[in-house]
Amino acid sequence: MSEAIKTDVLIIGAGPCGLFAVFELGLLDMKVHLVDILDKIGGQCAELYPEKPIYDIPGIPLVTGQGLTEALLEQIKPFDPTFHLNEMVESIEKIGDPGFRVTTDAGKVFECKVVVVSAGGGSFQPKRPPVPGIEAYENTSVFYAVRKMEQFRDREILIVGGGDSALDWTLNLHPLAKRITLLHRRDDFRAAPHSVEQMRKLVADGKMDLKIGQVTALEGADGKLSAAQVKGSDNAMSTISCDTMLPFFGLTMKLGPVANWGLQLENNLIPVETASFETNVPGIFAIGDINTYPGKLKLILSGFHEGALMAQKAHRYVYPDKRLVFQYTTSSSSLQKKLGVN
Repeated sequence: MSEAIKTDVLIIGAGPCGLFAVFELGLLDMKVHLVDILDKIGGQCAELYPEKPIYDIPGIPLVTGQGLTEALLEQIKPFDPTFHLNEMVESIEKIGDPGFRVTTDAGKVFECKVVVVSAGGGSFQPKRPPVPGIEAYENTSVFYAVRKMEQFRDREILIVGGGDSALDWTLNLHPLAKRITLLHRRDDFRAAPHSVEQMRKLVADGKMDLKIGQVTALEGADGKLSAAQVKGSDNAMSTISCDTMLPFFGLTMKLGPVANWGLQLENNLIPVETASFETNVPGIFAIGDINTYPGKLKLILSGFHEGALMAQKAHRYVYPDKRLVFQYTTSSSSLQKKLGVN
């Protein structure tokens, strides 16, 4: 076992809610480390829709998932948090009152006074289509997320699916791609009606193709896709020429080890009280999409609010003998000094 990394607070999950929690904790002089299963900071925002617009962040009419992540990172710079990416928390052990020893799958050990679970819906993985040998094409010709639109310029793209992701990326990539074919098992879509209308207009104008059926096999050597075999709804077989495939079959949310952390669970979510979003274990909090309480809304702005209240209670665990005086960043010279603006 490696030597324990000591910190005031350990946040599990580096999405927007976890990042803003660093800010709220930092204002109250608490040092933070963050662990995330992904290889990048930003959680679902950065992983699933880095270039898709978000419209409901207060005061910011439009921002992308990546843009929001970058702005939050800029905001928390004064507090110098430490990130541990590509790691999954496996166990949380109580060692004090409060006090926790947290171990990751990489063998890293943390000792902290407070744990904040900000893990979205747990760890998430795209559902893989049941196509023989698809693994050989993954990350070279088959992609489950669009991180940089530019990499798909001038490609012959086969998009598979009938939900919002499939339709959104059909419309967003259409201007860049050499040709786009949308494939769905039936001529009925679960996406926003406006997106479906736009797609059907492109098809009617001959600017893209729509096929009904399912992929049964992929063709191409060395991970380079050249075509997909498709079985139509009438069982007729056809070949679609493509060098890129984007399957959008949804995500499998896996709660993973969260279930073994001794926290009470309710439908794979963590119940919390709403004064500080503390769980049934004193000193362990849950904020963002992973928690549940009466009236819960799964919105980023709700997670920001939860992080602010969590920090007030966390302060009591980290500094039991220190009285907390509530201050505003607009008028407190000591807070402004911490932020480097005074």
